[in-house]
Amino acid sequence: MTIIITLVAREDGPPITNALVNKVRDQFSAGEPAWLAEGFACDLLSQGNLEQLQKLAQNSEATKVLDIFVQPMANRRKRLLLADMDSTIVTGETLDELAKHAGLKEKISEITAKAMRGELDFESALHARVSMLKGLSEDALHRTWRETQLTAGARELVQTMSAHGAHCILISGGFSFFTDRVAKKVGFHEAFGNELLIEEGYLTGFVQEPIIDRNTKLTILEEKILRLDIDRSECIAVGDGANDIPMITAAGIGVAFHAKPLVEQNAPAAVHFGDLTTLLYMQGFKKHEFCR
Repeated sequence: MTIIITLVAREDGPPITNALVNKVRDQFSAGEPAWLAEGFACDLLSQGNLEQLQKLAQNSEATKVLDIFVQPMANRRKRLLLADMDSTIVTGETLDELAKHAGLKEKISEITAKAMRGELDFESALHARVSMLKGLSEDALHRTWRETQLTAGARELVQTMSAHGAHCILISGGFSFFTDRVAKKVGFHEAFGNELLIEEGYLTGFVQEPIIDRNTKLTILEEKILRLDIDRSECIAVGDGANDIPMITAAGIGVAFHAKPLVEQNAPAAVHFGDLTTLLYMQGFKKHEFCR
């Protein structure tokens, strides 16, 4: 089987040296590098067993300074993207930032962190956090949105994949108030999020049922694969929290993005150093092909 090994350096870090490339080439018995971005990202071709080469990558010394991805050559460019929102497409947790306007950020952030590490049931944790926000003005949502920042590479990832025919979906256990706006700003084709219930301009402390949770994310992935009539290998999913694990493990390639340890343990691939454009390099896009 022809295997692609992709090396990606930290955007603001030192370049990939020829010495480092040669060291990795020797480890994988790979050919000459094909540069996707000079000194920053390159592909190496090898032949062998996929699982064995993936284990070799996990144990490589180069992972201390590089992200390394090992995958089959076939269906490398994906036709379906599913992405989590909080701490993936945007830099923070929108619920935690919303809680700041109620003076509850520290308390709610603690619950969020436990849920994302898989220590709490997601649905129960969501209801508990939202109930604390009862009576908060709807204006706090707008203030939180104005403060929300995109993760580096988010627009490039979605715009480039979309320009090459991929269907891009944003799916979050967060709120549709934010998913709708993020999707429009970034260029996703569809967005899914939980709906906060509001009456007379104030949060009621409740969320519309049914809740979008880990099982919903998996269901949507399965439905979209069928609707688009694509092979599972043509789907990529990315996220950082425990509720992303089912869709990450079910996708053709699932990516843990600066993720919690439990997610990394379950994900076939992990980004430790790069931004979201790393997912484009994984698919063989060269830097000059990125849409911005």
